Amino acid sequence: MTARRSRRAASRPPIQLVPVEGAAVPLPESEHPARLSRPRARTIVVASGKGGVGKSNLAANLAVALGERGARVLLVDGDLAQANLDLLLGLHPRYDLQHVLSGQKTMDEIVVNGPENVRLVPASSGVEELADLDDFRREALLRGLSTLDQDADLVILDTASGVTRQTTEFCRAAHEVIVLTTPEMPAFSDAYALVKLLQKQGGLARAPHLVVNMANGAEEAEDTAHRIRLVARRFLRIELDCLGVVPFDTSVPRAVRLQEPVLSAFPKSPASAAYRALAAKLWKPAPTGPKSLVEPVPSQERLEA
Repeated sequence: MTARRSRRAASRPPIQLVPVEGAAVPLPESEHPARLSRPRARTIVVASGKGGVGKSNLAANLAVALGERGARVLLVDGDLAQANLDLLLGLHPRYDLQHVLSGQKTMDEIVVNGPENVRLVPASSGVEELADLDDFRREALLRGLSTLDQDADLVILDTASGVTRQTTEFCRAAHEVIVLTTPEMPAFSDAYALVKLLQKQGGLARAPHLVVNMANGAEEAEDTAHRIRLVARRFLRIELDCLGVVPFDTSVPRAVRLQEPVLSAFPKSPASAAYRALAAKLWKPAPTGPKSLVEPVPSQERLEA
């Protein structure tokens, strides 16, 4: 009986799926309606494979450096359960994203003005339920940010440390990703693991930018960047863009204790110069005066100029 069934199944023609007239055809991810609700302004996500590498300091000071160059920056604290950007900027918000996700406030009502053309979307600290948002609330958050970006040239989104679903989903929604590492081997390894996961999940619109933080000299920074780029090229077929280096600088923890960006607390420090150099690579101010009558350069061309 079993043999007869096997012969009968082998003689059947293969099943073919024929599209039904009027049926919905799945759209490519880039054309899916959900993508249309994301921030339209150029969005840069700052991520790291592990904690303690200076990710939030990079996000905060990079936002201020971009603001100094004339960019209107919307800085979003995407570390929803362990937020600290408000402390790094010396701000004291009354409401945060917890109030938005609970329906108590709108996104406009929680935004606070920071230094140098920077507006902050603050998050909560110590709220465990926000550590891993479900898909519905994460989509609601991204749609809410899209209502604010009309007054922004750039959106800088700081994420939680580590390789989490929340981090990878924020990276998927971004135009660009900055992966931060230090010369230490654990940070190096975790940064590579993050890039590998983002590529596997299709969360990269383009190759990530790499920033080496807390480097003791140019040689150590170049060696770190070379190693991670070599591994990514060999095993992932990705050409990482080394955006720059932030040297080890005691001015950074001193500024944290003062609850100020290091750019304003110690504007001539080596770290401040490095943050400004990173900002210069990411943003070219629009020309002013008679020459500004020419057509402005699109954001993507600004980056590649």
